[in-house]
Amino acid sequence: MPLVARVVVENAAQSFDKIYSYRVPEGMPVRPGCRVTAPFGAGNRTRFGLAVAVEEEPDAAGLKPLATLVDPEPLLSDKLLSLVFWLRDNTFCTYFDAVKALLPPGIGVELEYTYELSKDAPAPEDPEERRVFDYLAGRGKPVREEALLAALGFERDAPVLRELCARGTLQKAQEVRRRVLDGKLVMVRLDGEIGELSDVRVKLTPKQKAVVELLLQVGEASLKEICYFAAVGKSVVDRLVSAGAARLFTREIYRSPYAEGPAREDAAAIVLTEEQNAAFERLCGLADSREARTALLYGVTGSGKTEVFLRTIRHVLDGGRGVIMMVPEISLTPQMIDRFRRYFGGRVAVLHSGLSMTERLDEWKRIKNGGASIVVGTRSAVFAPMENIGLIVIDEEQEGTYKSEMSPRYHARDVARFRAAQEGALLLLASATPSVESFHRAREGRYELLTLKNRYGAARLPDVAILDMAAQPLGAQSASLSEQLIAELQRNLDAGEQSILLLNRRGYNTLVKCAVCSTVATCPNCSVALTYHSANGHLMCHYCGYTARPDESCPTCGNKFRRFSGAGTQKVEQELCELFPDARVLRMDMDTTMARFSHEKHFSDILAGKYDIIIGTQMVAKGLDFPNVTLVGVLSADSALYAQDYRSFERAFSLFTQVVGRSGRAEKAGRAYIQTFTPENPVIALAAAQDYDGFYAEEIDSRRIHLYPPFCDMVGIGFSGLEYARTKEAARQFLAEFARRAKADYAGLPLRVLGPCESQIVKLAGKYRFRMAVKCRYDKRTRALLRGTADWYFSQPALRGVTLTVDPKYESSI
Repeated sequence: MPLVARVVVENAAQSFDKIYSYRVPEGMPVRPGCRVTAPFGAGNRTRFGLAVAVEEEPDAAGLKPLATLVDPEPLLSDKLLSLVFWLRDNTFCTYFDAVKALLPPGIGVELEYTYELSKDAPAPEDPEERRVFDYLAGRGKPVREEALLAALGFERDAPVLRELCARGTLQKAQEVRRRVLDGKLVMVRLDGEIGELSDVRVKLTPKQKAVVELLLQVGEASLKEICYFAAVGKSVVDRLVSAGAARLFTREIYRSPYAEGPAREDAAAIVLTEEQNAAFERLCGLADSREARTALLYGVTGSGKTEVFLRTIRHVLDGGRGVIMMVPEISLTPQMIDRFRRYFGGRVAVLHSGLSMTERLDEWKRIKNGGASIVVGTRSAVFAPMENIGLIVIDEEQEGTYKSEMSPRYHARDVARFRAAQEGALLLLASATPSVESFHRAREGRYELLTLKNRYGAARLPDVAILDMAAQPLGAQSASLSEQLIAELQRNLDAGEQSILLLNRRGYNTLVKCAVCSTVATCPNCSVALTYHSANGHLMCHYCGYTARPDESCPTCGNKFRRFSGAGTQKVEQELCELFPDARVLRMDMDTTMARFSHEKHFSDILAGKYDIIIGTQMVAKGLDFPNVTLVGVLSADSALYAQDYRSFERAFSLFTQVVGRSGRAEKAGRAYIQTFTPENPVIALAAAQDYDGFYAEEIDSRRIHLYPPFCDMVGIGFSGLEYARTKEAARQFLAEFARRAKADYAGLPLRVLGPCESQIVKLAGKYRFRMAVKCRYDKRTRALLRGTADWYFSQPALRGVTLTVDPKYESSI
């Protein structure tokens, strides 16, 4: 019976994103999870796709056939294919957007077309056709389409090429080419009939004999190793191959930026406190149950949560199951990877965007092929192609970086919960400042709650002081640093101890105005102010990358004099160098960590004591463990408190608590100073006291009164277009249709709609943006209502110029 492949295709707009059926050509071994190419649309232009099912179907004669099979083996397992469907249903992405999220970027392929003359094809008389004929006849082999078009000055799909192909004069072929090739190692082994030196039937030179003796000893080795250890050149091996005494073959190798090696320490030997051991034993029991469970490990900063992870991971590995360990930012991976490799050696694979495409591809393949039993990485590591998962750990689970802002708009915590349910695995969330939703679920008993109340070992929580910047004298030494913090920095320098300063704004000056009319220098593509960067002497937009010279004329009055104000990390770095000329100052922000492995280098230098003061953005605030850091300063705390979303207090509390927790993590006592113009804000006082329970009690009451998560779900609906009026009208029409459908078909569904209104940044990268939020219960009925309204929207020709996005984990207050 004929086989039919159910295929999802790339570049499908929402309006025609569905599963298509294709006939499988006889002898094509396509299976679910394999990529294919297929003719698509009225013009039958070839597109890539992924087979999600292969079934027998008697009436398949009228279906288009698949063109080629890209992958001989499935890239996605049945469980990962089910995750593709889950992502599409829950995040409103297209099928292929979900597929691409699960695959490493280096595994991409592209179509390549070639032309060649048919055998015995007669020379055409038409001059234009003769040009093509003569060009290909002179090559004598297939020519790539790009080369042919460039040489003859033709456009793609030129009529002359179509005509010659239709008459059979030309043959057009399609090839699939990998963008990133597999790493290959040339290996050498003896012919299968040679078991000892006397079995060689040819006369050997002394150098050839040395090669044969080495191969008899080791069996097989790389060509490079043979040449090195036998002290011969490649030609010696080539002559053995020509004589039939040896054979060359290739072996795939995995390119990793991290040195492979055996474990140097045993995680089972980690000594736990009584409190840690109780949490460890409970986690082992949950993992051994083979039931999908979620636990929250809540412990103060420095309480030794990582030690509990490591012991639990060792227990799960001993049971023959795999582990995914997630961290919120690339900056946190170096210390974590170093620690994991120390305990688990080459069993650890790494997945994050800081790797090259070849390295990410090879790590992904190593995981898929069973070469790694632990995956450490950022958000995308949740899609690791690991089988038999026993534990998924999400460290600092409250962090916003676990939420994807690009399609598919997923939260790693939700994906991890889905995968844990598939595998019967334990999902472990951990933080000193858990998200309000997670802590609420734990308090209700839906999550297992495990608490670490004390710091590990001899360390104790730092002493914290709140500094009122409004009370600073007018003639102060610095506009960014208070007199008391300057004195404390000097005290640390005298003691040979290190300090960390947090300022979550990069650049030099954050606001540039005209000195005459006070017009603010803004980005022409985005409705945001430009930031002055002293490192390159330009004004920069941190959203679209636009740059301008600071001496350009004011667009309002034409004056060229600008007034600079506001401090970023670059300016504070300069002030520190002027205040402490002998201090070794390190700035860590996006501008200084763009280079490959820059995080690793900076953190190793800090640990080695090469810097005295570290000024940085939030990348220096979390998860880092430097024993000699005894002073932490939070500059401009107010900027984190008053953002336009319902999570602003939660994020600020977490940031302050985390950065304060970097101080005094070893035997030396720590202290921290929080600079603010609103010292009366209770969030600052609670963070200074490291009182998460007190913060949670206040925040959960506010969420309940104002109806925000966890007491409802928030779905964001965004509209983006080139024209302000059209974008606003599209948002209005969507709301009207949504309200009509809700009233007609979904009566009784709890819904509360906010907006639509302008986004906080109304213009971004040249497009105007509007948004609305729906407070709801994000269940099957609500998703059906949203899907139906979205399908209606995509079917309206008048609305096609305005992009619609649906975000099921919206975090703005509107």
